[in-house]
Amino acid sequence: MHEKFKNIFSITNSYIFYTQKIRVFILVGQSNMNGFGYNKDLPNDLKTIKDVYIFQGNSVPDGEKNGGVGKWDVLKVGNGTGFKTDGKTNTLSDRFGLEMTFAKRMKELFPNDKIALIKYAREGTSIDSLATGSFGCWDSDYHGKNGLNQYDYFLNTVKNALSEKDIDGNGKADELQMSGILWMQGEGDASYNEEIANNYYAHLKTLMNQMRAALRTDNLPVVIGKISDSGKNEKGKVWPMGELVQYAQEKFVHDDKNAAIVRSTQKYNYGNDPWHYDSAGYIDLGKNFANEVFRLIINFEKKD
Repeated sequence: MHEKFKNIFSITNSYIFYTQKIRVFILVGQSNMNGFGYNKDLPNDLKTIKDVYIFQGNSVPDGEKNGGVGKWDVLKVGNGTGFKTDGKTNTLSDRFGLEMTFAKRMKELFPNDKIALIKYAREGTSIDSLATGSFGCWDSDYHGKNGLNQYDYFLNTVKNALSEKDIDGNGKADELQMSGILWMQGEGDASYNEEIANNYYAHLKTLMNQMRAALRTDNLPVVIGKISDSGKNEKGKVWPMGELVQYAQEKFVHDDKNAAIVRSTQKYNYGNDPWHYDSAGYIDLGKNFANEVFRLIINFEKKD
């Protein structure tokens, strides 16, 4: 057992015998998971979703303190880039990510269930430690500065989120049903060289299986967002090794029977920079993640 999993196991075990069922989805990755859509572009019916709750871990660079602290709240718009929390107060931003339309669609697909989102994302991060730069690394074995990395902050986020036994505040303890991992990342590993990009498949496979183990759910459904390229630079190609990472993502979902991929990113427009989708992209992205994870959940729960 990986040393970093032990505290997570002790917390998740405490939920097994409770009766209030809430479906939990894990949202993790880099900037396009964080979200750069503008709140003003959302229709009113997407600004608050009933019976959906979110715990967003505080995002920090490798080696810093307070990564993964946070508090549960009703899902409202503003959990995109610029969101901050000290664990006592959540400060919403003027941006949103895929969580809004994902939550709305999941409520349509599971109308009798409450939904909980656990989110941790940080801009520019990579899985490979050789591609970390100044952004951060998801490799659980990367010690970096002060021995803390993005995977540690992910575990902290999950641990802190699961320490609350009454997420919806109704006075009843919750039974949290882990239902899926959503992963939107890969651009960081596509930014450097062929060696790093060629290692992406192995790194992604290891990381997703570690997350499944940490959540105590073997073969937990995983949905990957396929990276895309805006072409908005002088070379007409923002990610030098983008095709290799895309191939690795496709290979992962081909080889993993409980994984799926969202390919709609290839048609999205970009906002004010060459890296992040526009608001319409995030609106569409959440719906597609929901549809893909729902399909996996139905197959997964049939087997159980």
